[in-house]
Amino acid sequence: MIEILKLNLQLFATGGGAKTNVTTNGTTGPVNSYDGTYYAGDATGNSMNSTMKEYYDTELLENARPKLVFSQLGTGQTLPANHGETVEWRKWNTFDKSLTPLQEGVIPVGKPFGQTSTNVTVQQYGDYTSISDRLDMHAVDKVILGATEEMGAAAGETADTLVRNELCTGTSVIYADTLSSGAYASTPVGRYQMTAKNNPLTPDMVNKACTYLKKQKAPYYEGNKYLAVIHPSVAYDLRSSDEWIEAHKYAATREIFEGEIGELHGVRFVETTEAPIFAGANLFGSQRYLTYSAYSGSDATSSADFGVTSAYKVTVSETLTNAIAAALVGRKLHIYDASATAFVGSWTIVGATVTGGYIWVDQAKPASLTFASGDKFYPGEGGGSTDSCAVYGTIFFGKDAFAVVKPEGMGMQMIIKNRGEIGGPLEQFSTVGYKFETASKILYQNRMVRVESTSAYSAVDEDN
Repeated sequence: MIEILKLNLQLFATGGGAKTNVTTNGTTGPVNSYDGTYYAGDATGNSMNSTMKEYYDTELLENARPKLVFSQLGTGQTLPANHGETVEWRKWNTFDKSLTPLQEGVIPVGKPFGQTSTNVTVQQYGDYTSISDRLDMHAVDKVILGATEEMGAAAGETADTLVRNELCTGTSVIYADTLSSGAYASTPVGRYQMTAKNNPLTPDMVNKACTYLKKQKAPYYEGNKYLAVIHPSVAYDLRSSDEWIEAHKYAATREIFEGEIGELHGVRFVETTEAPIFAGANLFGSQRYLTYSAYSGSDATSSADFGVTSAYKVTVSETLTNAIAAALVGRKLHIYDASATAFVGSWTIVGATVTGGYIWVDQAKPASLTFASGDKFYPGEGGGSTDSCAVYGTIFFGKDAFAVVKPEGMGMQMIIKNRGEIGGPLEQFSTVGYKFETASKILYQNRMVRVESTSAYSAVDEDN
């Protein structure tokens, strides 16, 4: 197999002991006259045999597998071929306790029984790169193999991020407590009250998340444990805590899942850089913020202009372009009160226009805020600081909280088209790519919770 790769990809340069690659048409196919090795294809080496196809598929899967952290924790759901594109899950409704004594001779009122369902439709994803014939023939490095490895890694990250993004829609959220000098100070009600280093994921927050899942009667994974996916920046803080160090001083953790780093308070932690980071992009070009100019709490034109039910209109000082205005819709904002030198609330932008520099938001201004010169709006996806410090989501799961659909016959595959197949009239390029179908769905909102926290790296980590 490796010899085939050499023949397809390696540049046989002169000097340094390498010999010129001389091809002779033999009785069983093209042969290298120097070492007697046969090409896997036509006289130009353009075709791939089944062995090469198997090799490239193996490279894809080997490079994708370490990235599939979220996928490995979900319940696998097969979608058979020729059964449509949608998967449906059904569950029976539960009954409340019956604590009222029966009356003698009286027929009690029965409870209604039914079921609820949820569904998801699979989608196809993929990407490719083109490699010119000259690059393929003259590059010292093995270009096709390198592209295969990198495409495999990208495929894994893509698949896992799709699952992660679905999980980030979870409705159960706990904000990490604000600490002052290491002691409890307050509990945030939103990200705008969280700042770098002051809202870390502590052992106590892990215990709170675990307790939440227990109270929701979320089932355990193997060994009566819950699972959590954690970012390395958050793991750094947690593993530096005395409780983590003490818990792992003598215990040897038996790793069950790829990337597992240890256990605390009945939760097994799996580490990945794909764990969500919320920071948000700049609001105005290279400028992080928008500047307050005017506010109206009763704008009657908003519904007519944008189909927006909100009547809250904000005028900003910046001159918006069509592209910036369009990009602002759906963005979150943190409101900075300059006179209080503090963030006092958050909005979601539901409409924007170039004319007048207007943005429409989803709710009224905080009652405590009196707008004045110097007030600004910062990206609301991150924490409450002028740099919108990164906020991390550590997602805690009970078993069967979510499912990942695996369509039969449409799993992850590597697709390589040699230049003889796709390179045009002059066979000038080859392509290397991947494609797959997938879908994921939260099945039980009460079997998972996202703990949002900051870390020692919040000032430098970017939105992912």
